[in-house]
Amino acid sequence: MTTETSPAPSPASAALDAPAQDAPARRRPAPPVMALALTAGLSVILALLLAIFIMPSLKSGPHDLPVGLVAPSAVADELPAAVDEASPGAFAFTSFATADALAAAVEHREVVGGFVVGDGTLDVYVAGAGSPVISSTVSTTGEGIGAQLQLDTTVTDVVPLPAADPSGIGIGGLAFPLVFGGIVPAVAFRAVFPRRLGWAVGGIVGFSLVGGAVTAAVLAFLFGSIATAQFWPVAGAMALGIAALALPLAGLKELLGAKGFTIGAMVMMFLGNPLAGISTSAAWLPAWLGTIGQALPPGSAGTLVRAVAYFGGAGGAGAATILVVWVLAGILLLAASTLRRRRAASA
Repeated sequence: MTTETSPAPSPASAALDAPAQDAPARRRPAPPVMALALTAGLSVILALLLAIFIMPSLKSGPHDLPVGLVAPSAVADELPAAVDEASPGAFAFTSFATADALAAAVEHREVVGGFVVGDGTLDVYVAGAGSPVISSTVSTTGEGIGAQLQLDTTVTDVVPLPAADPSGIGIGGLAFPLVFGGIVPAVAFRAVFPRRLGWAVGGIVGFSLVGGAVTAAVLAFLFGSIATAQFWPVAGAMALGIAALALPLAGLKELLGAKGFTIGAMVMMFLGNPLAGISTSAAWLPAWLGTIGQALPPGSAGTLVRAVAYFGGAGGAGAATILVVWVLAGILLLAASTLRRRRAASA
């Protein structure tokens, strides 16, 4: 009886079969160092947040506000210089031939107001619906001009706010509902439909439509902030604004995971919200802050809502275009995530 013996393993095979040695653990900083680093990082973030939320209010004010002027040639040359001396850089004057032409320009949002100098009179045109704070500034400036030139001053609100909401609080408070309506559905519908992306996206679109209608109903029937005739235009503008927030966030979540969603939500909350300028209009913010705010969905949605609510859509085309671009970006992100998932499944 013979016994077969296995050949002795070669040194090379023995080395391959030997268990791999664990790599040395990465040494973590000492707890005091970690605590100090985390404290410093959070302090920087806190300072940035304070700057973002406070700067729009602290640095806001009239700067190159477009206003019209109807006046004799002698006054037309002297009045802008006097106003600029009293408020440097506050207004940019444009001459109009008649008071009717100036009023039409205010209605079409080409100017925020204007001054009509007559024989011993001064008519000040404003648009309270465009921005209460800007209309108040133009009115105050006109009264000052009238007192200086000893003219009888009359203020005419070409596009006034509704009597039920004379301060414009209704539309002025839309920033947070817009951000909430965009962030929460992107998470909620995906949590309800974890394995059905189509249903989740359909839920987001459906909520956008319903949310727009609900917001318009509250503004029209509860607060009286808009006329009932403007219900559907405002509902459509709000629906587009909510979708422009929710769809890109949902796409970031699908494509990049929780990190992508978190970054997008923080941008909308901590930049889009304070820089929206909904209550005052973007023209009241510092120029570069207003530009950033209008490039994000909350700011452009507020501009579009105000345009369709009070000005028949005048001045809202650019905002509507920005919102459509955000919606398309969200759709592209969702499509890219779906394509990547299919490729991974086929592989």
